[in-house]
Amino acid sequence: MVFYLPETIENATTLDDLSPRQIVTELDKYVVGQAAAKRSVAVALRNRMRRQKLAEELAEEILPKNIIMIGPTGVGKTEIARRLARLTNSPFLKVEASRFTEVGYVGRDVESMVRDLVEISIDMVREEKVEEVAEKAEQNAEERILDLLLPPPSPSTRPGTDESERAVANENFQRTREKLRAQLREGKLDERQVEVDVREKSFPLFGQRSKKRKMRVSEAVEYIIQEEESRLVDMDQVTRIAVSRAEQSGIIFIDEIDKIAGRERGTGPDVSREGVQRDILPIVEGTTVNTRYGMVRTDHILFIAAGAFHVSKPSDLIPELQGRFPIRVELHSLTVEDFIRILKEPKSALVKQYTALLETEGIKLSFNDDALEEIARFSAVVNEQTENIGARRLHTIMEKVLDEISFDGPDLKKKTVRIDAGYVQKQLAEIVKNQDLSRYIL
Repeated sequence: MVFYLPETIENATTLDDLSPRQIVTELDKYVVGQAAAKRSVAVALRNRMRRQKLAEELAEEILPKNIIMIGPTGVGKTEIARRLARLTNSPFLKVEASRFTEVGYVGRDVESMVRDLVEISIDMVREEKVEEVAEKAEQNAEERILDLLLPPPSPSTRPGTDESERAVANENFQRTREKLRAQLREGKLDERQVEVDVREKSFPLFGQRSKKRKMRVSEAVEYIIQEEESRLVDMDQVTRIAVSRAEQSGIIFIDEIDKIAGRERGTGPDVSREGVQRDILPIVEGTTVNTRYGMVRTDHILFIAAGAFHVSKPSDLIPELQGRFPIRVELHSLTVEDFIRILKEPKSALVKQYTALLETEGIKLSFNDDALEEIARFSAVVNEQTENIGARRLHTIMEKVLDEISFDGPDLKKKTVRIDAGYVQKQLAEIVKNQDLSRYIL
């Protein structure tokens, strides 16, 4: 799974201004608890900043301190790494280590994580450059649309046409063009048809051909803006910046690393887990990977590995790989109190999400504190009785609690809905009581 994360967290000034304590404070806005894990990633990030201020010779020798997060699913491992990447505007890739044990795997597939990271970095930098030229691209597109609506007059070669007549004709043309410009900006010309030269992508060996295509002005504007953005953005510069950013600030999150820990017992079609570890090792140690954008070094990419380690333990990894993850941090299972905080505190808390969704249909949804306590308690109970999926259980519980309101929402006559503990119990009691049923529904 790939996460493309172009935006930065609000109010983050420069990275140099963020102390480890401030980094943790930013992460607290999105992830509840897990202070030890937040401290570890905050220090790792701050060391990156410190390294960039050193002399080049010494900086080259200082390698990132990679991290292994140990904890059950749904407790915030991925979210901490993902939010860290947003905070730093770093290229971020999440990959499941278990995918490299699938049938058909070959050793060089491991290098694909680096290629994917570079692709993400290219997209990020290109988006930044597009924003820089957006205004110019819109101006150019407007002029091109006006040329299509009112083609410029060709120089007159008729005898008797003097300078003053040409000046009058040009003044009339400019006046008409400005009227069209005003109508274009007001959207009055959106439905008018124009002919645009559209590039065809079906002839890669023979260069790009173009053909005339009729489209509405509103569509033509969007198409030409994209074309102008592509023309104004220097892709060579984008590539240079993106490769450097991937090398110096990229983060690769290797999930399910516990699935490749330990030695095999018996035989089977899957690839050797130890073999996969040995293929990952050079990437984490620092090597050079060939990508479509040139050679990319992995020496200073930050690797964050994560796993539940229910069956295996970090010491079951091969010693060489263990040595490349010097920082170990344990994340704890979530309590009822944690669930309550998750429902209420984060900037994108579930309660805020559902309230905003239903508000689009005029429904004013609110939750009593006792309702949130009941939802948290039910989530903890179901996690204990069935599979513990951490905070993800809140999603399934909330969906069940709000099922009727979500379904009947457009038809509700009473648009103000308050959820209390009694309503939650009514919606969930029978399902939670029947453990066999709850395994399938919750």
